[in-house]
Amino acid sequence: MNQDTDNGLRENLQLDGDTRSDDALRPDDDLRSDGGIRGGLLRRHRDFRLLWCGETAGKFGASVTGVTMPLVAVTTLHATTFQVGVLTAATWLPWLIIGLPVGVWVDRMRRRPIMLIAAAVSLLLYISIPVAAWCGALSIGLLLGVALLTGTAVVFFQTAYTAYLPSILAPADQPEGNAKLHGSASAAQIAGLGSGGLIAQLAGAVNGMFANAATFLVSLLCLSGIRHREPRAVRTERPPRALVKEVGEGLRLATRDPWIRSLTLFGATSNLALMGFQSILVVFLVREVGVGSGTVGALIAAAGSGGVAGAFAARRVAARVGTARATLLFELGFAVFALLIPLTVGGAGLLLYVAGAFCVSAGVVAGNVIKAGFQQSYCPPELLGRLTASTSFINFGTIPLGALLGGTLGTVLGLRAAMWITTAGVPLAGLILVFSPVRTARDLPTAPLSGTGSSALPH
Repeated sequence: MNQDTDNGLRENLQLDGDTRSDDALRPDDDLRSDGGIRGGLLRRHRDFRLLWCGETAGKFGASVTGVTMPLVAVTTLHATTFQVGVLTAATWLPWLIIGLPVGVWVDRMRRRPIMLIAAAVSLLLYISIPVAAWCGALSIGLLLGVALLTGTAVVFFQTAYTAYLPSILAPADQPEGNAKLHGSASAAQIAGLGSGGLIAQLAGAVNGMFANAATFLVSLLCLSGIRHREPRAVRTERPPRALVKEVGEGLRLATRDPWIRSLTLFGATSNLALMGFQSILVVFLVREVGVGSGTVGALIAAAGSGGVAGAFAARRVAARVGTARATLLFELGFAVFALLIPLTVGGAGLLLYVAGAFCVSAGVVAGNVIKAGFQQSYCPPELLGRLTASTSFINFGTIPLGALLGGTLGTVLGLRAAMWITTAGVPLAGLILVFSPVRTARDLPTAPLSGTGSSALPH
């Protein structure tokens, strides 16, 4: 349910028009006789269909890994609670270490080859776990190395993928494309959460890693089948400090532009609160509410289905009331229902958790759909990789802080008190949008910032 990220229990975590494929700009075979477009994107746009299949498979695999990787550590290697926590942190650490320069590198290179390499690397890394177990070489150190390296691959893949999507879709198709990708990601995560435990039970936690490797094979095959080819990047001589300068351009765009700054600050604050209660949610449900471990998975999956509903509703609501107003509705109005979660008790009282978490999930995913479309149309194409990396660096940087906050509050004040404090932070984060340009507008701006390079940045 985190802003701009989808991973396990945490639901989450572009080029100019002249370089778009003919499939994106001239879908002549998709026109009806009256000039309208026939069918949705998945039916009429082959390249998007392949991208959608590959991304959905990857999200399913990531969700399965969120269950099987900790199970490998606990059941096979008898890891401590601290070691499992470090394992989780290792998947996010690359965003803080290399997230900013990756944005620059993605803007300098073609995006599809980066995605192919990242998928292939992840495939090999996940296969290495059961192979190491067969050879008697499996260790916590190896798991941490795999988590760190696959997390690095995710940074490259996600940054390139976000910047790649507008190169294969015409601007009018981008809202539908974003909605379908976010909706399918939420559905894949729900299926992955349930499948991860079942796969581990049937095949063993270690062999369950083959399931995730298989999803990256699907992703690799789908990406390989995309026909659109980006133009080769023009190689230019850059001074040694050019990387630092270009990283600075992305950060300045994320922090100086009033629209992007407001959405980025909101995302970081919201993630702090979301991770605060999500980090202690399972413990709260088991120890405070008295729910069995099997029921916990069902409750989380039911609540996570809100993400599918949010993705479905996002562009329809935005078209009716405006993108800025829809953002406030989803990110603030729906967030208020987070306060139902600390009220959860056993029996029928479990519905309070399901209702509250369902609304939070729906609001976060719907808001992310709208935000993705805004950034793709508003940001200069040559800066989009850097902007994605910069906003992700800021947004994801609060995730480990939120986990630490939730654990500390739960230890000092008790689980229910900690849930009250952290869930209250979810709607409070939405107040950032109330005191931003979003409050006074019907729609988020759609015209790109004028100029390119550093001249596109506010001064």
